[in-house]
Amino acid sequence: MAPTTLSETMSFTVIIPARLASTRLPNKPLADIAGKPMVVRVAERAALSGAASVAVATDHPDIVAACRSHGIAVHMTRADHPSGTDRIAEVAAAMSLPADAVIVNVQGDEPLIDPALIAAVAARIDAGVPMATAAHPIDTAADAFNPNVVKVVLDKAGRALYFSRATIPWHRDGFAASREQLPPAYQPLRHIGLYGFRNDFLQAYPRMPVSPLEQVEALEQLRVLWHGHPIAVHVTESAPAAGVDTPEDLERVRGIFGQEIGGKSA
Repeated sequence: MAPTTLSETMSFTVIIPARLASTRLPNKPLADIAGKPMVVRVAERAALSGAASVAVATDHPDIVAACRSHGIAVHMTRADHPSGTDRIAEVAAAMSLPADAVIVNVQGDEPLIDPALIAAVAARIDAGVPMATAAHPIDTAADAFNPNVVKVVLDKAGRALYFSRATIPWHRDGFAASREQLPPAYQPLRHIGLYGFRNDFLQAYPRMPVSPLEQVEALEQLRVLWHGHPIAVHVTESAPAAGVDTPEDLERVRGIFGQEIGGKSA
């Protein structure tokens, strides 16, 4: 479960937005996982990516206290940010990062995130591509037709053409025959909610008008495409470990960390 630290091939910063309020799991960032708050576990995993620095962006003093007690850099932000992207933009500005700095937004409820995936997304940012994300192949018809599973289609350069809750691309002949299984050689991609930004673009993002597509699909990354900016997509072979949204998710992750710690002490 615990990888070795990746060698740093490029410089990037990880910022972790962590908001205390959560409908399904109250005080989620502070939930204990094998003796440490979840947000601290996320920061520790992110540090293994080779990031030049890792910081938490939060709106609550309890999260600030928890991070500082474990030596994690943390910044207080305004409480009225509409998204984690807006929150990390405030912190990146406060850190006085240069315009071409690469920043990766790692969600605060991903204590099992693969550090290599963070580094891979950061590596897709360049002068012509101000934003990057990730995806993995979908293997089941159930996921392909599930609107809670966000799909993405790419161009030949590996950049996003569109994100949707619908089944894209639509396999006309295959789905005419059956929707119980995926047609042969058909490989839709599931979007992974991990984002990298060039800092100048991250600072511009909160000022971009909300797009009609974003409102219809409830997917904020569509704002970027609608305004004509490219998004590079790193495709990984397998699905990443699931994050923590529910009490059941939390117990699953606690079990994984408990096994890891038990194995080290055995």
